[in-house]
Amino acid sequence: MTSVITLIISAMIAFVIGTVAEKVTPFTMPGGWAGVLLAGFIGAWVGPRLVGNWGPMVIGFSLVPALIGAFIVVIIVGIIAKIIDKLV
Repeated sequence: MTSVITLIISAMIAFVIGTVAEKVTPFTMPGGWAGVLLAGFIGAWVGPRLVGNWGPMVIGFSLVPALIGAFIVVIIVGIIAKIIDKLV
């Protein structure tokens, strides 16, 4: 039961991180809520590898590095989406 609750809380945190990253950057994530959730999880994986683990931590998420990673993910995916839109 604990692992299900942890998964739900992790998904909520990833969603918030992805949403903040999408709102701050000039790009939108394709895929709606699922894209934002994915950006949050990928950002939580990429961010600490780029800038290290620091700042507040919640259930294994270093929030500031995860947010930085989510910014990077949203920008890269947004640029790729714009390029694909221009080609199609």
